[in-house]
Amino acid sequence: MLASSGCAWLDARQRELIYRPTPGSPAELTDLRAGEEHYFVNLPANARPPDDSDHQPLTADAGTVNNTQRIELWWLPHPDKSAPTLLYLHGTFRTVPQNRHKIDALREAGFAVLAVEYRGWGLSTAITPSEQTLVQDADAAWAELQRREPRAAQRVIYGHSMGSGVAVDLASRLKARQDYGALILESAFTSFADVASEAGLFASLLLHLNNERFASIDKITHVHAPLLMIHGSADTTIPIRLGRQLFMAANPPKRWLNIHDGAHSDLQQIGHAQYQATLQRFKNDYLSGSSSAKP
Repeated sequence: MLASSGCAWLDARQRELIYRPTPGSPAELTDLRAGEEHYFVNLPANARPPDDSDHQPLTADAGTVNNTQRIELWWLPHPDKSAPTLLYLHGTFRTVPQNRHKIDALREAGFAVLAVEYRGWGLSTAITPSEQTLVQDADAAWAELQRREPRAAQRVIYGHSMGSGVAVDLASRLKARQDYGALILESAFTSFADVASEAGLFASLLLHLNNERFASIDKITHVHAPLLMIHGSADTTIPIRLGRQLFMAANPPKRWLNIHDGAHSDLQQIGHAQYQATLQRFKNDYLSGSSSAKP
């Protein structure tokens, strides 16, 4: 019994190091602007953490009512009601408000945005996340996106950093055109194993001792929607070669944008004009309602 408890504790601590979940504050709600919405959705009854020991002390402020697990959503519409709608899947550490600069850049490019706080982040239920819970949360957010955006061809899945793994997993289980119109990945990787190898011995050992994989390289071939990948040449968190390797494995139609001197999270700033032009061109070519896809 003690050995089992010890293993569960170690697994939870390893996942905490990998994902770096970040609680939010009600004060962040002051970031809301006119027309924007902030709310929670309950998760399905079968959406549970891998182990009950993952639960942290919960309060109503942590996004729970009677211990019901919930995720926090931010609806950030576009002034143009015909704009396509993008599901924003962020990376480790930062919450949605802390990603506001990147979300605003996507809206500037012509997208309405539904952003999700996974459990463990923001005001969502406080747990130690796992690949399983992140996928569950993305599914719940996708159901909400379908409600927000009834036009399947105008739905876009976007993932940054760790969120790219969540995005590829979601897209690989959906049908292009029938369920969604396009996939956008920023600072993406091939797999956690490859990222860990780049990060050194400790990271590789940490990954070896748990089941967190997010092997996008094995799932990207199941994606048949138009794909845009953006990466910075100076990214030291996820080297650009991992992004290129994932891009090479992907099906067409696909486009690649290299932001010269861009790091991991500043691409919308370092290459602002190029970033905006590429997103807008991609949107116009593949999300304009035309049934024909441009190369």
